[in-house]
Amino acid sequence: MYRRVLLDALKAGRQSILLLGPRQVGKTTLLRELEPDLVIDLADLGNLRRYQQRPETLDDELAALKGKGRMQILVDEVQRVPALLDQIQGWVDREKGRLRFLITGSSARKLRRGQANLLPGRVHLHYLHPLLARELGADFDLGRVLAHGTLPGVYSERDPVQRARTLESYSDLYLREEVQAEALVRDLGGYGRLLDLMAASSGAILNLRGLCKDAEIPYETARRYVEVLEDTLIVFRVPAWSGSDRRSLVGHPRTFFFDTGVRNALLRRPLDKPLEDERGLLLEHLVAQELHRRVQNSWYGTRLFHFRDRGGAEIDFVLEVGRELWGIEVKSARTLKELPRRGFEALAARSKGLKRKIVVFLGPRPQSIDGIEILPLMTFLEELPA
Repeated sequence: MYRRVLLDALKAGRQSILLLGPRQVGKTTLLRELEPDLVIDLADLGNLRRYQQRPETLDDELAALKGKGRMQILVDEVQRVPALLDQIQGWVDREKGRLRFLITGSSARKLRRGQANLLPGRVHLHYLHPLLARELGADFDLGRVLAHGTLPGVYSERDPVQRARTLESYSDLYLREEVQAEALVRDLGGYGRLLDLMAASSGAILNLRGLCKDAEIPYETARRYVEVLEDTLIVFRVPAWSGSDRRSLVGHPRTFFFDTGVRNALLRRPLDKPLEDERGLLLEHLVAQELHRRVQNSWYGTRLFHFRDRGGAEIDFVLEVGRELWGIEVKSARTLKELPRRGFEALAARSKGLKRKIVVFLGPRPQSIDGIEILPLMTFLEELPA
């Protein structure tokens, strides 16, 4: 089992927790490490029916625990019965400091659609993602990460054939069926085509009108399907950096799948051998995912963007770290024949806040040339906050 960097923060806190994340990232496993006193598993069909028919059952069960001191209550997959959040709010308010709720969910859409009470001011919101490079430690293998991703159950499987089968099952049974059902999809073929096109264009600037044309579905339908993928945390957007002047800039976001292995499985890539033809693209995905996971969870006050002007100058990622800007370019080469100066110069011309110009590459040692930091991948990732 891999130790998650979020665990220490959750152990140290006393506030109730709402932990969101896609399926199979290890939410339940992580919160069980906090040793809850009562577990309500809504993935169990018997429990699900019982709480759906009568959400007040939770009140009855918690009333039976009165007088037993401080307790932790795990409610797993709360989006299946959003009404339980109303009961939880009452208990948090009445038993403040005694009952700590550990709540998981994999769909913000279901919670919003059910007009769920998200307990503002009463819970701390956290996100759990597939494994970070730091969490893998010595077990980190770049080729394996790029091909199979870092879902815990997938990465811990030593047999590459079994890893591939698990990924294909995840892609087919979850993304194509459960997400499809959640979206109330009527045009199954259109949804499937859009999902494949989203995977194929993952990492690119989102051109929704082009995607809906290729998928042969109306624009509003395509927009709703993409919204579902975002709400279920399957894809995330990296918006365009504009600063205070939007002129001459490309303003559309880039979209990325939450895991490289899931993206590859959707596209039926050959997962039993290195994906050399896509190595640069997948390395960029890896850096995007590592940055997104930290910005969303632990690097407070930092925002992630990309940069591109209409003249073609671009930078893969821009971080706003307080009042500073970091420009980050990702290269899959072990040696750099040419530095990507044009993008850095274009960004510097628009902002005096550009403090770091970083090129991430696969070489063995850091270098510094004309103010540009050239960092090996692992050196860069180790420098980021946990």
